[in-house]
Amino acid sequence: MPGELPERPDVLRATEARYTALASEGGTLSCGGALDAAAPRPGETVVDLGCGRGGDVLRAAARVGEGGLAIGVDANDAMLAEARARAGAAGAARARFVRGDLAAVPLPAGRADVVISNCAINHAPDKTAAYREIRRLLREGGRFAVSDVVAERELPETVRRDPAAWAACYGGAVPEPEYLAAIARAGFAAVRVVRRSAPYERGGVRVRSITVEGTR
Repeated sequence: MPGELPERPDVLRATEARYTALASEGGTLSCGGALDAAAPRPGETVVDLGCGRGGDVLRAAARVGEGGLAIGVDANDAMLAEARARAGAAGAARARFVRGDLAAVPLPAGRADVVISNCAINHAPDKTAAYREIRRLLREGGRFAVSDVVAERELPETVRRDPAAWAACYGGAVPEPEYLAAIARAGFAAVRVVRRSAPYERGGVRVRSITVEGTR
């Protein structure tokens, strides 16, 4: 597919190194308000893909209450360790964390009422595969809200093949129409963009963040 590359060890190494270093820092890694857009309700199960240090998972756990559950999924061990430590310190009994890839989450089909993700799917070489996994995780009638980075136009080959650019959340960005087409290929029909940021420059290319919502 245009704009996408096969899984590459150099990209995986660069991404792992960046997020391992960021695990102990305090700045936000979000590019939008996916949790607020999803508006989880008491009793629901929320799955956060690419949960990082677990901030949205803890907030989701507070919103779903004793009858609900918030599950964070991440591929970085340092991020997961920090997320679990924060959950323990906060006494967040309704928060869980599991290790998994965006396109291979170790949870059963139909587990989630809500799936959220913040600035993570741009790292996936196959966006459609990531959204197929979101669809698998959602029960019938479940919904997703994803904030992510898209490119204003097709990225130059030099950027697309730069592992540091992928790790920094822009090398894997694709133009918005292509991003929405990937969601459609995954089987979602009712999809809408609810927020677009102003464009900004990263590594000599122009990108923006968008928040997308959809229903299974």
